[in-house]
Amino acid sequence: MDVEEALKFTDHLALTTTGKHLDSLQKAILRGAWNNQKYKEIAQEHHRSEKYVKEVGFKLWKILSSALDDEQLCKANFRAKLENLRVGNVSLVGNGCIHIGNISAENVHSPEVSQPEPQDKDKFNEKTSNSEPKVHLDLADAPEPNLFYNRTSELTTLENWILGRTRLITILGLSGIGKTALTLQLIPQIQHEFDRIIWRSLRNSPPLASLQTDLIKSCRGDAPVPAPYPEEKATAEGLPLLEYLRSHRCLIILDDVQTIFSSQQLAGNYQPGYENYGAFFKHITESSHNSCLILLSWEKPREIAALEGENRPCKSLQLNGLGPEAQEIFREKSLAEPEKWSELIDLYRGNPLWLNIVATFIQDLFGGSVSEFLSYDTLFLGDLESLLHQHFDRLTASEQQAIAWLANTPEPADISKIPENLQLSPPELLKVMQSLGRRSLVETVKQNGRSHFTIWPVIREYITNKTPSKNE
Repeated sequence: MDVEEALKFTDHLALTTTGKHLDSLQKAILRGAWNNQKYKEIAQEHHRSEKYVKEVGFKLWKILSSALDDEQLCKANFRAKLENLRVGNVSLVGNGCIHIGNISAENVHSPEVSQPEPQDKDKFNEKTSNSEPKVHLDLADAPEPNLFYNRTSELTTLENWILGRTRLITILGLSGIGKTALTLQLIPQIQHEFDRIIWRSLRNSPPLASLQTDLIKSCRGDAPVPAPYPEEKATAEGLPLLEYLRSHRCLIILDDVQTIFSSQQLAGNYQPGYENYGAFFKHITESSHNSCLILLSWEKPREIAALEGENRPCKSLQLNGLGPEAQEIFREKSLAEPEKWSELIDLYRGNPLWLNIVATFIQDLFGGSVSEFLSYDTLFLGDLESLLHQHFDRLTASEQQAIAWLANTPEPADISKIPENLQLSPPELLKVMQSLGRRSLVETVKQNGRSHFTIWPVIREYITNKTPSKNE
């Protein structure tokens, strides 16, 4: 199969599935994927933004994946997947239908035509002996990919951990830093390592028993699901999830993990009734299996620090902001004065969401002039305030005291020198600083061989602008 046959094939799949032929940009994306082009190169050739091309590409892969009986296609594996289909030839028959071996594209997911028997579907998905096994993907809770910027180092680190049979990975960072986008980008790179990939959000704080029942249902597929265990037995061992993690290599991604932690307590402390999650994470790490659990969270679970290590099956990745690659945001927003962009990135510490918000503001109010925006003495927050509220509403009174002290200390602070007005003992301050670090709200810098602590300019501005009632 060459690229023209592949385009003809995918065009008829799209027509059968959606009732529409592929448009010129969709064909360009497929041609680029076949030739191993990057989205940026495709965008430049067709005078579109990289963001738009990625969004069109994501929707296209979903359409084709559905048409191929849930065979998850992506840009990285498009050519290999099509070449591995065992087909005699690709030809047009009848009313422009595509014919591959014994299967016509008009039969694939067509509501007017009865579905082929299971054995026919097997023939359609049959691979050569050198092909990779089919991966079952359950990404029902996964959001659509947002903008993704170069995270080559982080992707390599995560891939190496997974190949090294790490059982539990925690990806940490403030909202908007790119945890979800990074993980969505990781999936196509490592999906061939797994039998099943499942994405679940904990935004609604499901009890552990409900979560495990749901995960088991996804692992079992169409097989009957046992009745849920009584709540009192819903410990880490209460549901036989490990049976599936041992019999199949599964990747389970839990997003919004911070929702099961309590507010106004130190970072990583569970809400009442959710303490069994801690035992669950510990059990996943310490039990023998070849699966992997990835946690996406604002805060590090308190068990993780004791479990993780260089040669241990538990790792954490603190996700920091973008560097020069963040300039792509400003190009897409058509901001002026590229020589000023690095200053803007530094002020907002490369947080992709923050930079998008600020870039839109600069375009709307200053016609894209970065220097005019930077001429103001205060740092613009705008819509960032509501995002930061979500983080700061979770702090204890002691954490609020400590971070207010850091906000009023221009230089990185030495916590061995506690000011009199900070009513915290040295042991209390150490616990508080550890908790703020686990929330990604403080930075550690080395000065004269000692650790000093500081906060980002955006956080400093937010605390400075807080109303008196927030400081009480």
